[in-house]
Amino acid sequence: MGNQLLKGKRGIIFGALDPNSIAWKVAVKAHEEGAVFTLTNAPVAMRMGAINQLAAETGAQVIPADATINEDLENLFTKSVEILGGKIDFVLHSIGMSPNVRKSIPYTETNYDFFHKTLDISALSLHRTLQTAMRLDAINEWGSVVALSYIAAQRVFPDYNDMADAKALLESITRSFGYQYGKARKVRVNTISQSPTRTTAGSGVKGFDGFFNYADKMSPLGNASAESCADYCVIMFSDHTRMVTMQNLFHDGGFSFTGVSAEVVERCAE
Repeated sequence: MGNQLLKGKRGIIFGALDPNSIAWKVAVKAHEEGAVFTLTNAPVAMRMGAINQLAAETGAQVIPADATINEDLENLFTKSVEILGGKIDFVLHSIGMSPNVRKSIPYTETNYDFFHKTLDISALSLHRTLQTAMRLDAINEWGSVVALSYIAAQRVFPDYNDMADAKALLESITRSFGYQYGKARKVRVNTISQSPTRTTAGSGVKGFDGFFNYADKMSPLGNASAESCADYCVIMFSDHTRMVTMQNLFHDGGFSFTGVSAEVVERCAE
């Protein structure tokens, strides 16, 4: 049953696609910790996934919403407040997609129409979500918004392509909107920079297995799992982190601050 860290709290979880999704595991953990919430994803993604199975497991209602369309987001927040019986306490933004990555277009040959879509879906959708919530006054004071990021926002991972730029923008929006929302309504906004994780989306990045294995060898604790990321998200939704905002929080087993590991040195010396 968990520790009921989220008892009495209401939320919205974006991006659960299948049991491999971090958002899926966050929903399961939030349910165990006593939260009630709605689930949402873009209609096209919902047709590819199994979100209705998750809804049945957690007692959540599903509200389709394209996070690049303001009207969809307005409907999502309005209906969520109505269904859940009050304002929202937490939001998980787990949204990311790059047509350039999907079509294996090299970064130096970026299709700019695709690039605009990458930024709109993977980063500006957070701004739209926050703007909509703020305009509707849909999130309670001391509410928590968490978006999922990756260290490619700060360091070069060549095959991460234009998603690196999108994550950098995502983190910038977190700081800028986090300041405004904190001043206006005491709502906190943070990103969690997760280890490479074997999700449906993550595994689609060229060279993912190399990313994954290298990070695992570099990190003193190894790669953080999707389950442990869900635990961290729950802590960020809870009242125990009320004074944390505008931060990019690394959840990566120590990878982000490790210059080199003994395992990598040994491998390079062979």
